[in-house]
Amino acid sequence: MKLSEIKNALKNLSEIAFQLPNGELVPSHFHVTEVGKISKHFIDCGGTVRKEDVVNFQLWEANDYDHRLHPEKLIHIIELSENSIGIEDLEIEVEYQMPDTIGKFNLDFDGKNFLLTSKLTTCLASDSCGIPKEKTKVKIGEWKAKENACTPGSGCC
Repeated sequence: MKLSEIKNALKNLSEIAFQLPNGELVPSHFHVTEVGKISKHFIDCGGTVRKEDVVNFQLWEANDYDHRLHPEKLIHIIELSENSIGIEDLEIEVEYQMPDTIGKFNLDFDGKNFLLTSKLTTCLASDSCGIPKEKTKVKIGEWKAKENACTPGSGCC
């Protein structure tokens, strides 16, 4: 989800809710403690230099149970960050305190809740670093050979 998309979604909401990948909601008394831009400049295992920029939201909860962040206030915080530090219309990454460490999530929207979706790592240079392509897994008992699948000239032998 990009910054412009969250601003548009917020305009149609009366309250903000963030939902974790396990279906639980972030407690409604959360704060957005940071809106910023994170730049990552790195080299992948294939030797390609890369740069990635994302908008970062940091969600935090405290013992302030009476606090509720309203959509118009979050829009104001986002616009302040755009004007003050030049944040562009980039993809959003959300940080949220998990039991043992900070969790980093992608952001999506289902029409009611903002969904914190899992981030996954991957090899960015799989074509040049020697990682074999994943083969299709088939259970032996479920595999059925095609009749006459291996005939002379078919290329299977």
